[in-house]
Amino acid sequence: MSYLKNPDWLGQFLYPYEKYEEIPASVFESINKDLDKVQSKSPLVSIVVIAWNEETNILRCVATLSKMVTEIPFEIIVVNNNSTDRTQDTINDLHIKSYNELTQGAGPARQRGQEEALGKYILTADADCFYPACWVDEMMKVLKKEGVVCIYGRYSFIGEPSFPRWKLLILEKLKDTMAGLRHLKQPYFNTFGISMGYVKEYGLKIGFIKINRRGEDGQLCMDLMQYGKVKQMKARKARVWTGVRTLNQNGSFYNIVVSRIKEDLKRFKYNFITRN
Repeated sequence: MSYLKNPDWLGQFLYPYEKYEEIPASVFESINKDLDKVQSKSPLVSIVVIAWNEETNILRCVATLSKMVTEIPFEIIVVNNNSTDRTQDTINDLHIKSYNELTQGAGPARQRGQEEALGKYILTADADCFYPACWVDEMMKVLKKEGVVCIYGRYSFIGEPSFPRWKLLILEKLKDTMAGLRHLKQPYFNTFGISMGYVKEYGLKIGFIKINRRGEDGQLCMDLMQYGKVKQMKARKARVWTGVRTLNQNGSFYNIVVSRIKEDLKRFKYNFITRN
């Protein structure tokens, strides 16, 4: 695999549709055939995806999940968090379990998902992300280890003309290096819902934050540490891929690098402090 280009498997999921009404019925039919094959009515793992105004992105995300290659029984749950576009219409046309969480925020949405989940383990996912076929297997290899209660994976950005892969690779190397340092004492700073897993029993005991603010994933991870270890899933082939829309908010490549360095320096002192 070349780190300087997008992986070949992404191509089949980069649908050109911008609105629900543009999606052909044949696309839903194809994805549903795969969903019917891979999902189980008695899952060990529940993949919980949260979505807010992602009417076409959720199609791409679920399509990647429908291609999972694993012997582990799993289900897919999508929680629609008060979308004002046609996200629910897209969800309704897919063979997946779905719920609408009326309380706004990622925390309430993820909480609803774990409450409805049938699996012993939860893997969290985001609607605007692409998941490689080995993701479930690689995540579960780590999560099922003795004493492990929570895990997190890494992610990469999909290159495009405004942000070519060589620039994104620099960002990823910086991000991964700092994540390695943070993991020593503060692994919850590395834990994002884009690729996270945990034991549902303990997740339900703690619960996600119930207000609309960021950090619901790291907060849960921090609280889970009382029950066991937090580990990182390091397999390069199982990295999740996502677009650059969050990077575009920061402007130029230079501004992004500077802001990342400043953020990491603020957190640096915590790398060597053990949470009580």
